[in-house]
Amino acid sequence: MNSIEQWLAAGNRILIAPGWNNSGDAHWQSLWQQQYPQFERIEQDDWQHPHAGFWVRNFEQKIAERDVPTIIVAHSLACATLAHWSALYGRERCVQGVLLVAPADVMRPEAPDAFRGFAPLPHIPLPFLSWVVASSNDPSCTEERASQLATTWRSKLTVLPDAGHINVESGHGEWPEGLDYLRRLIALTNDFNGGSAQ
Repeated sequence: MNSIEQWLAAGNRILIAPGWNNSGDAHWQSLWQQQYPQFERIEQDDWQHPHAGFWVRNFEQKIAERDVPTIIVAHSLACATLAHWSALYGRERCVQGVLLVAPADVMRPEAPDAFRGFAPLPHIPLPFLSWVVASSNDPSCTEERASQLATTWRSKLTVLPDAGHINVESGHGEWPEGLDYLRRLIALTNDFNGGSAQ
């Protein structure tokens, strides 16, 4: 039994949080859910026209369903949503770790109009363990900006070379390396909490 299976077997949760336009069947987030059916998805009412307030509300409703140790795997715009959610509710919930993959820079000048409502981001640390996995050539977020976000959030930072937006278009299907990052985050979470989440 690997660390992901152990985490789930202990009654803990892993939530998948897709970004703008959701994650299709070929996206690694969806493929991970096929591999681990116990993963839960944070759904949004309108994936094409994101509204920061509504997205944060849906985050909170899903996370608040169960008061057990929780890890969130967010991609793109979901990373910005999580930052807003954390500023409002992060210290009240049992989220213990987050994997923030290819965060979308909602404050960049060329950001889609749909992202405007998510700016500015709260400039405060996340109150739980966090790991940003970014790319050196992500069109949605420069390496410099990803580093700034990781510093603000007090997150561990890994920058992958030439990985694009770490999605289907950039050649990331099942993305087994991402599961390795998740396993390592679980190990860090267990170490941080003295193994109490096991």
